[in-house]
Amino acid sequence: MGQNWRYGVVFDAGSSGTRMYIYKWEDPAKVTQHATLEELRRLPAIKLESSEKIRPGVSSFASVPETIGSDHLRFLVELALVKVPHDKVPDTPVYIMATAGMRLLPAGRRQGLLLAMCSYLRDSTSFSLPDCSTNVQVISGETEGLYGWLAVNYLLGLFDYQDDLDNHNGHHTYGFLDMGGASAQIAFVPNATEAEKHAEDLKLIRLRNIDGTISEYKVFTASWLGYGANQARKRYIDKLLDAYDRPVGFDVLDPCMPSGLRTTLNNESLPRTVPNTEFTLVGTGNFSGCLAKTEPLLRKDAPCIDEPCLLNGEHVPLIDFSINRFVGVSEYWHTTHGVFGGKHEAYKPVTYQQRVLDFCSRSWDEVIADLMDRKVKGKVEDAQEACFKASWLINILYEGIGFPRFGVEHDLSFDSNISEINIETGKERSFVAPFQPLNRIGGVEVSWTLGRVILYASGQIPPQRQYISFPVGFGSNVPGAADFELAGSAYDITLSVHKGHGALDSIMDKARANSGSTIIPLILLGAIITILFHERARRLHRIRWLNSIIRLNRFVTSPLRFRLDYSLTNRLFERRTYDYERVMEEGDVDQMDLGNIDSDECSALDMSDSMQARRLSPLTAPRSTLDPLAARLGDNF
Repeated sequence: MGQNWRYGVVFDAGSSGTRMYIYKWEDPAKVTQHATLEELRRLPAIKLESSEKIRPGVSSFASVPETIGSDHLRFLVELALVKVPHDKVPDTPVYIMATAGMRLLPAGRRQGLLLAMCSYLRDSTSFSLPDCSTNVQVISGETEGLYGWLAVNYLLGLFDYQDDLDNHNGHHTYGFLDMGGASAQIAFVPNATEAEKHAEDLKLIRLRNIDGTISEYKVFTASWLGYGANQARKRYIDKLLDAYDRPVGFDVLDPCMPSGLRTTLNNESLPRTVPNTEFTLVGTGNFSGCLAKTEPLLRKDAPCIDEPCLLNGEHVPLIDFSINRFVGVSEYWHTTHGVFGGKHEAYKPVTYQQRVLDFCSRSWDEVIADLMDRKVKGKVEDAQEACFKASWLINILYEGIGFPRFGVEHDLSFDSNISEINIETGKERSFVAPFQPLNRIGGVEVSWTLGRVILYASGQIPPQRQYISFPVGFGSNVPGAADFELAGSAYDITLSVHKGHGALDSIMDKARANSGSTIIPLILLGAIITILFHERARRLHRIRWLNSIIRLNRFVTSPLRFRLDYSLTNRLFERRTYDYERVMEEGDVDQMDLGNIDSDECSALDMSDSMQARRLSPLTAPRSTLDPLAARLGDNF
């Protein structure tokens, strides 16, 4: 079935490197021919085909943008052309989406790099790239957070159980935390009270399921530029220098490095120094002092214009830790599972902080000897910065965002007998932790790039007629939001209807399998067969009778109503024709001819505001009793 796959290529152009992801999913037109009713009510099944990373980040080419194609992108582009079948390349969208490293550049240099990258892609490939401004761009931190939120909840399967609101006090999604080299993001769904109070601060995300119905989510997202691990360390070193007033080379005591470690930093490693001056950092191995030095970098005391705020005066609705659970990726994973070990272990605050304290209290000679004994290659540089990153992460989580500590105090007075406890009862037992770092879910690497592809693939699905004016995408949670960003994909309206008697039999079989009664389906099937053998003049009369039966909700089950909607009967009996075959995901319904729709049918297309605020699917979801994170992660920590 290789010919039935669709592909998407996304470049994550970060501050420290560029990683390319290739995703694939089955053509929606083919999926509907063999999908079950349960599969039809889900999003497209997207698979990670390949990924590869190169260094450095694209911002390193700011002064020589003309070389970024041949010296940087070429390797990844050639790999993509190998992985994507040749005949699929013209229909495969390609995106280069730059993040915090590019946000830090002056506007002129930033634009020069974007144009150079787009030109290289257009000159060297035939990938689908209709608009440089949308396919090659610097995305905001908020958008990056939304994509990440989509990716995590998609991989956990939580969009498959949108209607199962009994679990977790009606809260069924995970929040998303991401920390790169230059910025940090948060995205989550607030509790009902906070969501209502801060409705205009939320982002509306709209997706389309295989069956043509839509799902809508209202998510809060925020980003802190300069709060990534590398930029935070530069700010930290800058603060250390405030204690010295000599403009020439000298030693600077650093409590965030193991004792005995000496490392020289030049101007490129610092936010501001006297030109041509080098500084030597000398580790003192005082982790408590490290925590105290890094905490002010959170800027919790910054003026808060829009209460409440978290870091640097940035507005964030109150987080209800009784229902809000979070996963952290990128530095949240590497800093908790890299140098400190525990690669396949779940994160536990007490265990982690004890490991950090033990590691950072050792001399640098002991650290090096241990790395050699463990044959851990390439970890020496990571070990030099490990204590700072650990202190930064701990402060972000507990002093910044406010996660419960479960008995761990800021002075690191550990109780080795503390075990996992339930938040509400305090009893020692297994529970769903409010924060868990991860790298993979179900064997798939977690990346915000998947969120971009979820939107694109979802936008390829033809909508049911009543949802045709609800395009896939995201934007501000206000009516008629001017910033609503479309999925960028197109769907074929003719694919929304199965053709042929065999397809109708399949639909009827699925409806019967999901229905408690077979009488009405048999009557309807008999009526359809009868009508097919009557002349056209008599078909129109029969259609009105058939549609009236379909609209009787108390007699026909939801699956049957959905599969035998107006568009199906209209196609079967040629009641009206359409003047188009493809409709772009633009939401411009006024440009489309829907034919001569009766007034009573038009009323059926109206949707209330309350319906838009929840999943608009007529099907019933299966019940989920397992915690999705524990069930999906397995041994992929």
